[in-house]
Amino acid sequence: MAHLAHYREAHPLPMRITHWINLSCMVLLIFSGFLIHFPFWAALTGVARGVHVFCGLVLLFNCIVRYVLAFLVTSAPTGGTRNRVRDYKTWMPQDDNKHQLIPWIKYYLFMKKDHPLSAKLGVPQKISYFAVGILILIMAYTGLCLWVPTSEWTFFAAGTAFVGGAMSMRIIHYFMMFVFIIFTMLHGYLVFIEGTANANLMFFGKEHGGLVYDPNRHVIVGEDHSVDPVSYTHLRAHETLANL
Repeated sequence: MAHLAHYREAHPLPMRITHWINLSCMVLLIFSGFLIHFPFWAALTGVARGVHVFCGLVLLFNCIVRYVLAFLVTSAPTGGTRNRVRDYKTWMPQDDNKHQLIPWIKYYLFMKKDHPLSAKLGVPQKISYFAVGILILIMAYTGLCLWVPTSEWTFFAAGTAFVGGAMSMRIIHYFMMFVFIIFTMLHGYLVFIEGTANANLMFFGKEHGGLVYDPNRHVIVGEDHSVDPVSYTHLRAHETLANL
């Protein structure tokens, strides 16, 4: 299946940085969380607690920064174009893909071979990314309810009392971790199932050629392979010679 070109405008540097921070913090939070819950290496439990609190606070701050940047930074609303809009608009329903929820679900459930050519974020992505942001805020709240320096603050103590005590809050915090584990695994799978172009763009800013899209007319207007690591022209010439 042909794919839209991957340009840096889809994921500007500030967005890529917040993504790197999110990933690093989530991985460290998961490992340190398991080490706290199952202290099989007692000597590292104290370190794990410090790492857990630090990464939790960084993740919370990074989440807030990401939401603010969505209103300040512009990005491409879809692949295949260098045109930009305010980034928050790419999280909203768009003419390019607001009608594609069912086709995307069929693709994710292996009922459809190819996904729709779409805006930068598919409909399920918009929903899940927004939900994860909310979950990060909830997870941070449950964590601060358990952290000794903040657990007695009225705002957090009220939440602990509401759920029936610190043990109930700990259980909620623990099982919410598995939501993030499942999300991270599914996110990684969906990124790499179609190759490494998306990951190379997000992590290294490497562009990849493909179809060019006009977001104003909502149509494919051509192809651009000038950004490919190997010259597309050279590759086509090589294929032509090989077929002679």
